[in-house]
Amino acid sequence: MAGEAAQPGVEPLAFARFLDSSPQPFVYGYGGRSLREMREREFGRLAGTVYLDHAGATLFPQSQLTSFTKDLMENLYGNPHSQNISSKLTYETVEQVRYRILAHFRTSPEDYTVIFTAGSTAALKLVAEAFPWVSPGPESSGSRFCYLTDSHTSVVGMRKVTTAMNVTCIPVRPEDMWLAEKQDAAAAGDPDHQPPHLFCYPAQSNFSGTRYPLSWIGEVKSGRMRPVSAPGKWYVLLDAAAYVGTSPLDLSVHQADFVPISFYKIFGFPTGLGALLVNNRTAPLLRKTYFGGGTAAAYLAGEDFYIPRESVAERFEDGTISFLDVIALKHGFDALENLTGGMERIRQHTFTLARYTYASLTALRYPNGAPVVRIYSDSEFSSPEVQGPVISFNVLDDDGNIIGYSQVDKMASLHNIHVRTGCFCNTGACQRHLGISDEMVKKHLQAGHVCGDDVDLIDGQPTGSVRISFGYMSTLEDAQAFLRFIIATWLHPSLSQPLLLATPRQAGAPPAEMEAQNTMSATMDRGGLSPQEDALADPGVWNSSPTTVDAVTLCLPLLEATRTQQTPSEKTAGIPGGGLGSHVVTNLYLYPIKSCAAFEVIRWPLGNQGLLYDRSWMIVNHNGICLSQKQEPRLCLIQPIIDLQRRVMVIKAQGMEPIEVPLEENSERAQICQSKVCADRVNAYDCGEKISAWLSRFFGRPCHLIKQSSDFRRNPRRKHGKDQPACTTATLSLVNEAQYLLINRSSVLELQRQLNRSGENGKEELFPMKDLISRFRANIITNGTRAFEEEKWDGISVGSLHFQVLGPCHRCQMICINQQTGQRNQDVFQKLSESRERKVNFGVYLMHSSLDLSSPCYLSVGSEVLPVLKVNTEHHYLPASEKHQDALS
Repeated sequence: MAGEAAQPGVEPLAFARFLDSSPQPFVYGYGGRSLREMREREFGRLAGTVYLDHAGATLFPQSQLTSFTKDLMENLYGNPHSQNISSKLTYETVEQVRYRILAHFRTSPEDYTVIFTAGSTAALKLVAEAFPWVSPGPESSGSRFCYLTDSHTSVVGMRKVTTAMNVTCIPVRPEDMWLAEKQDAAAAGDPDHQPPHLFCYPAQSNFSGTRYPLSWIGEVKSGRMRPVSAPGKWYVLLDAAAYVGTSPLDLSVHQADFVPISFYKIFGFPTGLGALLVNNRTAPLLRKTYFGGGTAAAYLAGEDFYIPRESVAERFEDGTISFLDVIALKHGFDALENLTGGMERIRQHTFTLARYTYASLTALRYPNGAPVVRIYSDSEFSSPEVQGPVISFNVLDDDGNIIGYSQVDKMASLHNIHVRTGCFCNTGACQRHLGISDEMVKKHLQAGHVCGDDVDLIDGQPTGSVRISFGYMSTLEDAQAFLRFIIATWLHPSLSQPLLLATPRQAGAPPAEMEAQNTMSATMDRGGLSPQEDALADPGVWNSSPTTVDAVTLCLPLLEATRTQQTPSEKTAGIPGGGLGSHVVTNLYLYPIKSCAAFEVIRWPLGNQGLLYDRSWMIVNHNGICLSQKQEPRLCLIQPIIDLQRRVMVIKAQGMEPIEVPLEENSERAQICQSKVCADRVNAYDCGEKISAWLSRFFGRPCHLIKQSSDFRRNPRRKHGKDQPACTTATLSLVNEAQYLLINRSSVLELQRQLNRSGENGKEELFPMKDLISRFRANIITNGTRAFEEEKWDGISVGSLHFQVLGPCHRCQMICINQQTGQRNQDVFQKLSESRERKVNFGVYLMHSSLDLSSPCYLSVGSEVLPVLKVNTEHHYLPASEKHQDALS
């Protein structure tokens, strides 16, 4: 792989050399305006982050938000449909914004009308429903709806409306339009007495960044170019949503009939607001059925009498528009002009970055001459007229095999680089560039792949790609950071080097060294059942609730372990099939607080949801969103310890006084709240202001500790393997996917050997066994006879306990975080990606296949594990729609 065939000294193409070697002049920056100062002043939140998804959503500057907030604080804006003073102020301000929009696109109210919508998708839907379609009949062949196959999903979706009206829908390939011969417009006859047709195409492909000729507008409308041969009058919808974020659009020259746009693509804020710009010569043809508040000049409630308002905008803007968001646009235009000097400068700046990155990527080669990336483009980035600031690509290995986009995305995340992956809501372009047939799309769906998931390769073929895109605030440093990431990851990765990029909060993290008592897991007494354990035999304790047991009977003594203590099983753990049998439980871990440090035990009770109190709590931010180590690596420095005898959880962290949290909620005082885990909404309760203040002080931002309510049942969402029965009676705690995660020491040992072989110093143990085990955050660690044999198990038995193996755990970038220090290192993820056929699977999910809690149930270190092999050991699980991350994060 690339790491073994490194090219020492490979660096991104020097920008000065790029400029000198280019025949045409390139413009970087905005003249006398300092781009660096602008980034620091307006986009300070980008510090330590490389954001390359501007085609998805660009970013708003601080001055826009400050100016808008000041406007709202100083002025009183009422509903524009009223007649009072505040309402009139709103109406006049909105009308001024309409004028500003038209001026931005170099046209005027005499030629175009602005209809505000909920984004460009709503604008497209409006056209589909209001266009004067003519169904075929005795006197007419009917209308045609034609769209370029390189169109956004929202354009293709218009065909469902037209099909319902029996209108013919015709997809048109870009090649067909480029090769279309010009025709004599006079030969078309009298178009005014023939059916109307609509041709839709994007000014810029949101997949590849290809910019299609704006001249098509005039040629199609005049009849000189026809998407298909059909008598009638052609109208043109120009999907400008992706284009206008980084380029000027002159509607005085290119007079499309309909132009949908989304403003967050231009300004970043507000989101959820778009517009349909309608050519006034076309507007009278639009037909409307539904009418809402503000659209009627007059109507009767008792009979079918309705007169629409004369204004096109008022006729089509049902209900009250989002007037405060419209007012925010004014401040967006002001900020954009002040910061950049206008859209032409933005076009030049962003294209320069894209052209430089394109040239650098295409120059990257493995030592055998093979390219590092495959770029999907219809141009060679020769000019901003034919190419936008978008690069869609896939990374290749040195044999030319595609590395799945989800793996690239996860590696990029480790460097704090934000990219977009998949097909970007443009299946047509994805099929065309990647060579995916219609039959393959259907086959992928049957295999479980759906739009937006992380199933990136099926039978070795890609289902999508990686996309980077630049915005007006993007810098040369952003481009070079991305290029260095590609080089460092695939041309000469260096083991054991912590990542240089860090989030702002990581910069303030405490020293890596933690006190021994903070990093050491407390364990249960290694002896037999204590008198307190005998009390657990009460059947009522275990059947009372999914997660809790009786406060009086659950009293297990705890002893803190030291690093030197070792069980007999641990002594033989490094030897596959050690002296205690072929498979033995060597370690048990639970993670009381989701994403926080492990709590190691020797013997532990089971509940309906897995190990008792495993992932019963989680830390959420001020919006109630669960924090994970992917966003906040310092979570691993929070050490929870369960004291069953005192019925408290003790929480420790370096530099903080230990704090205690009761194991059970006070039902009378509990503040109920809700959050989400793996798309499931869970009921929880807040653990109080005291622990909230403790966590907020540690992380430097508002945080809360919440616990899953004892009366809330969360069921597994899906099966994992083919023909596997659903665990209908199983319930989950705050885990992402399954009750338990098991890993095999032999598998860890094999990974350790591969990592240490890749190191510069083969004698040095770069990744100690304990460090590797902790990264995978498993509950059950076993020794084994062969690496990865656990993936061939159908189930396991541990004494009288039986568990169903649901399938492999598909890993995310959390395995790159050292659980003792919080530092990131991509080597573990990358090595797994190389050695495991690009799917970073490690460990297997377990679920109770049956569990009788009428008497206490325990898992213990030293217990023998009896695997049950699958009938067909060659069976592979298809990762169906795996949006989840680690099963037990």
